[in-house]
Amino acid sequence: MSVTLQGFRRTGKSSEGSKRTAIEETRTDKIFLTGVRIMLWLALIVVSVPIIYIVANSFSSASAVSAGRVLLWPVEPSIKAYQQAFSDPLIMKGYLNSFIYAIGGTLISVTLTIAIAYPLSRRTFYGRNVIMSLLIFTMLFSGGLIPTYLVVQDMGLLNTRWAMVIPSAIGVWQVIIARTFFRSTIPDELYEAATIDGAGDLRFLWSIVLPLSKPVIAVIALMYAIFQWNSYFDALIYLKDPGLYPLQIVLRNVLILNTLTGSTTANNLAQQLEQQQLANVLKYALIVISSLPVLVIYPFVARHFTKGVMVGAVKG
Repeated sequence: MSVTLQGFRRTGKSSEGSKRTAIEETRTDKIFLTGVRIMLWLALIVVSVPIIYIVANSFSSASAVSAGRVLLWPVEPSIKAYQQAFSDPLIMKGYLNSFIYAIGGTLISVTLTIAIAYPLSRRTFYGRNVIMSLLIFTMLFSGGLIPTYLVVQDMGLLNTRWAMVIPSAIGVWQVIIARTFFRSTIPDELYEAATIDGAGDLRFLWSIVLPLSKPVIAVIALMYAIFQWNSYFDALIYLKDPGLYPLQIVLRNVLILNTLTGSTTANNLAQQLEQQQLANVLKYALIVISSLPVLVIYPFVARHFTKGVMVGAVKG
């Protein structure tokens, strides 16, 4: 007896000769998908136009940028702003410091987050609900800026690199994400099987939990890395040595204070005008330089967001 399925159409045959079917889009589905595509294209345009505008200005001449003649394509193409940026020792030092803070801070933050989240995800851990309540309490109430500064001062972290990574090492939101992932996707059967084989908690965490938790580790690592890379307020408060400044402080000096690091004071109006024009185009070059690492890293991390590594981990 043959059965006809309305809304399905034949699409071909597999290598074994069995026929495959696919759902045929209805008129409503086509209209809906068309609307979704239009909205996505509009969103892409809204996001892309400012980026293209910034890149175009960064590769234009200082006079064209100051005159406002640059839109979406470089006018009088020039790389003078990038030459100035990469030749300035403070800018390059800030770039290196940002990498140090981002990489080191991310490693410390991810390690501490997993160390807290995994025990809290275990149902056999006594007092986990109390500890989790205390962590959530810190999301709603904090000691404030002055008490935090006094704590950092008493710990001897002022004007050191540790002041950029230790005070903000643990994010409660990231702990909640990791804890929820461990509790919902790491089944108790895996722990029982590992215990029978003689594995302890640390061995189970290192050999089983972490390999199966690559998606959540990638997510929280990306969160911490972006936070550390874009962080400048902590540096503004805790750091006094320009040699420890991250790139964001240098970018702030150019954007807000409108100054060029490492440049000498102009002696006449022409030099002041040239310096002002160069500062205007240098703003856009620094924005591109500071945003480039995140834009490059993100595509390699985003693939872990929806990757189902738990499929087939437990059978029976």
